[in-house]
Amino acid sequence: MQSVLFLAFLHATTKQCQHIPCNNQIYIPDTSSPPGHFMTHTEHGNRSQVAAQRLRQMIVAGELAPGQRISEREIGTQLVGHLDGLSRTPLREALKILAAEGLVTIAPNRGATVTALSIDEVEEALDLLVGLEGLAAEATCARIGDAEIAAIEALHEAMHAAYRAEQLMDYFEINQAIHQHIVDAAGNRVLSRIYAAECARIRRYRYAGNHRHERWERAIAEHDQILAVLKERNGTLLRELLRAHHQNGWQVSRRVVAATPASDPATSKSSSRRRAATKTNAPE
Repeated sequence: MQSVLFLAFLHATTKQCQHIPCNNQIYIPDTSSPPGHFMTHTEHGNRSQVAAQRLRQMIVAGELAPGQRISEREIGTQLVGHLDGLSRTPLREALKILAAEGLVTIAPNRGATVTALSIDEVEEALDLLVGLEGLAAEATCARIGDAEIAAIEALHEAMHAAYRAEQLMDYFEINQAIHQHIVDAAGNRVLSRIYAAECARIRRYRYAGNHRHERWERAIAEHDQILAVLKERNGTLLRELLRAHHQNGWQVSRRVVAATPASDPATSKSSSRRRAATKTNAPE
């Protein structure tokens, strides 16, 4: 599966990132809608994809909680503003898309529920993501060209713009695209595919820490350093900066997730092992 993140390279010569790649699609910010709303590129603009994107954002933002059953009738009503006359067929296809990403669980005779993960499960996934980024860092610095760096810099500038406008969902989507872009630049499609799949599965938990404004400010500063080192093509330092960046993010996100009410299945499960914060990582 080829990551479509490379399509953003075509726009690298512009100083404004018009296409924000994320989650195996290309999204275009909809400036006529409230912050956080994205509409898909016309080539991918079918109703199932649009419904999947809106449901994805609802899950990430916490509008649909882990373990919550997804009522097709209620969700269809909520999506009317995004898709006029949405029938159950595209909605069910959208749920299948999210099930493939690990955001939704579909069970026979029970329908769809938002997938809930324990803190241990999230930490295990984060360890994997950090390891994959570590593998990618030196290869990326050895291979990356000026056009690819320009594409990442364009995303970086768009992320800063979203931060200044306090558009949290837009910021998060672009932030994740930058990380995927760095991994993709290593030129290993298998690594990119596994990384993208795990990112999608724990998307909601990665988003949680961004609600803390002090973390948001620090993350922006850390991304400035990451971009500077990438331009220098210093793979060893890039790997260490990414590791520290993730560690700092997870320390904040973990506290937010752990503070979620006990009715949230993701935090009501007992955590049999508590790793030291210095050994955990988050991709924010």
